[in-house]
Amino acid sequence: MAAIELRGLTKVYPGGVKALDALDLVVPDGEFFALLGPSGCGKTTLLRTIAGLETATGGAVVIGEREVTDVQPGARDIAMVFQDYALFPHMDVTDNIAYPLRIKKVPKQERQRKAAEVAARLGLERLMDRRPGQLSGGQQQRVALARVMATQAQAFLFDEPLSNLDARLRLEARTFLKKLQRELGVTTVFVTHDQAEALAMADRMAVMENGVIRQIGTPAEVFQRPVNTFVAGFIGSTPMNLLDGVVRGDTLEVAGRKVAIPQAAGGRLVDGEKIVYGVRPEYLTYSAEPVDGAFGGTVAIVENLGASHLVTLESGDATVQAIVAEGGEPEPGAQGYALPRGDRALVYRDGDLVRG
Repeated sequence: MAAIELRGLTKVYPGGVKALDALDLVVPDGEFFALLGPSGCGKTTLLRTIAGLETATGGAVVIGEREVTDVQPGARDIAMVFQDYALFPHMDVTDNIAYPLRIKKVPKQERQRKAAEVAARLGLERLMDRRPGQLSGGQQQRVALARVMATQAQAFLFDEPLSNLDARLRLEARTFLKKLQRELGVTTVFVTHDQAEALAMADRMAVMENGVIRQIGTPAEVFQRPVNTFVAGFIGSTPMNLLDGVVRGDTLEVAGRKVAIPQAAGGRLVDGEKIVYGVRPEYLTYSAEPVDGAFGGTVAIVENLGASHLVTLESGDATVQAIVAEGGEPEPGAQGYALPRGDRALVYRDGDLVRG
């Protein structure tokens, strides 16, 4: 296995479009690393540049202790799974799995043995004579994974491999894929636009915007302490509340209410300066009765999330959302109050997190 290192990696397309802007990144040996960001942020371009399918304009790609920036894709000792799985429709499962070994001139008997061994591990042994058109989406995904495993590469690269699966199968597949990566211990870079996948699967993750990495950290770090308002607004199944405010002495004036200065920003703020107050809906305590320091307003919308509800309060000119446990949800039109947890609220100045 091997670490992956990017040194000032840049990719500029004709016309001056900069897809990657001098990126520095280290993915340690054996880590499951997710690249997350909106469409067009550069995450797939980054993955394809690591693989050698895109040519870097500047900087370097290092896999293990070898610089591979100018090395052909087939000689980089990596394996890649694409969004559409890229299976050969005229080949059966055995030949699809064994194809990379065929390219490496591995004898037929040996590659068939290896294909059968890997397929059995993924529960494909009864499907070996079928072609891709005879397989379900989940089965095709497992064939693509088996092909990757058969190569015994130094690193795995996944380009949104779960996006073509239905919701239930995606949940099963991500659990399976994470378990498989743990067992193999192979350095893995996983591209996704689905933050739930990234948060659930990654050891660490990077959030990208416009060809730049905005934050790197564990899922817990990125979720709980986003370093800027872009990451704060992007991460989370329900977006973070980001409310304009002003420092008023030892308190904040936010949405027409006085709220305590969050612990993380204590001693870092200047009276009168404009800030953005951030708190996730999960870190607000909802009440039907007035509470000191709470955002009060009219319940505009109540959305059923299953075991909980997302309550939207219209508080003056601001909108505040809070997660409420099942059974405690209010009716639209009622008055409600949402009290932020001081240890979970954050303050942003000029778009960046104010840290203690």
